[in-house]
Amino acid sequence: MDKEKLIHCLNEDLANEFSAIIQYTIYASRVTGPFRPELVKFFMAEVADEQRHAQYLADKIVSLGGVPNSVAADVPDASDAKTMLREVMNAESRAIEAYKERANQANELGYKALALELEDMVKDETNHKEEVEKILAGW
Repeated sequence: MDKEKLIHCLNEDLANEFSAIIQYTIYASRVTGPFRPELVKFFMAEVADEQRHAQYLADKIVSLGGVPNSVAADVPDASDAKTMLREVMNAESRAIEAYKERANQANELGYKALALELEDMVKDETNHKEEVEKILAGW
């Protein structure tokens, strides 16, 4: 792992954060059914965390000498609330694994502050995933 590879990986993470912002926003608009009011609030409440993550990643990429990606990863289509929640849970699971890996890479390169922030992002994403798991458990 070198700095350029880390920048590349951080840009992939940034694309996924952009995707999460879009995913939560679109799902909030498209969700239907008896739980719509609660799910709209839930989806939109998550956007702020994902925006904060995206801004941090973009800033860090620039600090490391890179150029932030401006393209989101694909957003999975989902037509019903349960599928939306499953897709969100899958995205959160992928983010957790990516940030764990990225924290290890940052540590290897001596970027302790970056590693700590990425570990904090693991905590955020884990909290999001656990909340979705609780919602789905009662479905």
